[in-house]
Amino acid sequence: MKIELAIASEKHLPLAEQICEMIADAARKRGTGIAKRDPEYIRKKIREGKAVIATDNGKAIGFCYIETWQEKRYVANSGLIVDTDYRGQGLAKKIKKKAFQLSRKKYPGVKLFGITTSLAVMRINSELGYKPVTFSELTSDESFWKGCQSCPNYDILTRNKRNNCLCTGMLYDPKQREIKNGERRRRVELYYRWVKLKRVNFLKLLKRKSS
Repeated sequence: MKIELAIASEKHLPLAEQICEMIADAARKRGTGIAKRDPEYIRKKIREGKAVIATDNGKAIGFCYIETWQEKRYVANSGLIVDTDYRGQGLAKKIKKKAFQLSRKKYPGVKLFGITTSLAVMRINSELGYKPVTFSELTSDESFWKGCQSCPNYDILTRNKRNNCLCTGMLYDPKQREIKNGERRRRVELYYRWVKLKRVNFLKLLKRKSS
């Protein structure tokens, strides 16, 4: 095993299909909250120097890329994925941290945001300084929200007039004061419990509506 973590470059272009299959496989297994990606779009992000990739002897085992919205007023680290055989080793956290650092270097002073159903991703985001927010505090760019159309939960989003969904919105604002580590950990744990409760209640509501 020889794991390498790097900003993706031209040599990684042939791995685009493999990356998309990793994302699709995760969506099938989880059943919620993962939009499909197109190989050509992945290649575009690699060419632009806006992607982070983890490889093991030439095989793609993890990936994340940068997107900008509303004339670069908002930045998102999207498509975070780790091969199932490499999970539980802290690789997702390393990829996310590198993408976060790359984003701040390319777009200093810009707000970073994301939406996710993954509790693991929420925990990583919280440790980086993100906080949970309503969807109204995220980008209003229609192109971003159209990207949710391939998610199996898209009908929930539209039914609620884009106010909420199974996904949770998170935002990092570089202008806000830094929170000390102890306080951040406490907030992460409280938030972690709140998300679990939100998901359970949301699924109960959907079940009642469908019955």
